Amino acid sequence: MPSTPEVKILKPITFLFHRIETTIQQLEQALPVGQQLIREAVQQGLTVTGCVHWHYFDFTGNEIKKFTLEVALPIARPLQPYNGQFIVKTTGDFKCVCLTHEGRWDEIPMSYSRIMDFMKANHLASDHENRELYVNADFINQQGNITELQLGIL
Repeated sequence: MPSTPEVKILKPITFLFHRIETTIQQLEQALPVGQQLIREAVQQGLTVTGCVHWHYFDFTGNEIKKFTLEVALPIARPLQPYNGQFIVKTTGDFKCVCLTHEGRWDEIPMSYSRIMDFMKANHLASDHENRELYVNADFINQQGNITELQLGIL
């Protein structure tokens, strides 16, 4: 059963992350970064507090237009200054429309359409940031994927 879009205000989260400028056509190159973040967190003794996120900034859906992608791993606040290969930041509150997408990632555009319809019906405007949280990434049986979509709103 598909989930229903809902408005949430998420509290601040601390992330270990890697930022790149990319296009839709180049997204596959970012797949190994999640594993690299997890490996770095373990080596640095950081406490992982959630699943891998992909944060998109100024993403339009245009296949050739560049946008900013942050592949991010939630962590507990580091106890000491972090001097590794990635970046650490703590976000502010994030007001968004959320929807859980279950199944293949090539079907995610349909879930985003449901979010956009909800936003239009409720007169909500995008802040041009969206997040995808990979609760379960099943590369063998893609019907087992669980992805929480979060589209930022003003």
